[in-house]
Amino acid sequence: MSSTARSSAPPNAAAAGQFLLGGQTPVNRMGYGSMRLSGPNIMGPPRDRDQAIAVLRRAVELGVNHIDTSDYYGPHTVNELIREALHPYPADLVLVTKVGARRTPDGGWPAALSPVELTQAVHDNLDHLGVDRIDVVNLRMADEHGGLFVDGSLAEPFEVLAGLREQGLIHHLGVSNVGATQLAEAQTIAPVVCVQNMYNIAARGDDDLVDSCAAQGIAFTPFFPVGGFRPLQDQVLSDLAAQRGVSAMQLAIAWLLARSPAILSIAGTSSVAHLEENIAAGALILSDQELRTLNDLAN
Repeated sequence: MSSTARSSAPPNAAAAGQFLLGGQTPVNRMGYGSMRLSGPNIMGPPRDRDQAIAVLRRAVELGVNHIDTSDYYGPHTVNELIREALHPYPADLVLVTKVGARRTPDGGWPAALSPVELTQAVHDNLDHLGVDRIDVVNLRMADEHGGLFVDGSLAEPFEVLAGLREQGLIHHLGVSNVGATQLAEAQTIAPVVCVQNMYNIAARGDDDLVDSCAAQGIAFTPFFPVGGFRPLQDQVLSDLAAQRGVSAMQLAIAWLLARSPAILSIAGTSSVAHLEENIAAGALILSDQELRTLNDLAN
């Protein structure tokens, strides 16, 4: 564990500040992504169920009030763990889920965007989480290879979710794996409170979208905070982290939080110790030189 995580005062998710989802729902910027609580390849139960429960409970103890999940993690497994660990939920806990995909027996993630599939997915999330209304539902779009969806329309599936929101089953809507055009299209149908895309120090393709979201008061929630790094980039990150006495993940999270006030962290782990390290990253202040070095990784 890093020196940051060993400090006498326990880390707290509130250290990184808050963001108002939809201008009304406060969430601490240090959240938690629950995907890794399932088994290998995000299928089946965790290797250690008690540890998974402990991670979720410790996250809430540390001030996390934003948990990212999906009923296709497992499938169903992670939502059932969240319910077991935390239900009845704290009044301020915001549960954010995703729909738009399904799991195959071999671990695939094909799209599931028909009205029937989306409606069933929302009801599955409601049932497995044990709630009457989901705080946020993200519509996950993907191209034929599972990458960023930048061509085509999301109107039809987003209209389905907007209808379920009108029925009171969803509080807020978000979009995932989309470009600026798709975000703008979604906003003509219903309010959008968050965008969830891959984004990190080295993967900077969404720089303009991050800034646009901040200007509009929309949260930007990156996944894979250290995903897709080339070896040289990874080495620079590791060296700088060692100089600072923190982990590479902590440094990557600190950079994301410094990048934009609209960015929310949902770094995931199945370890209580790593969870505490990740939360501690919310208190890291990067120097101007550190920021320049990290920004240069994109090149």
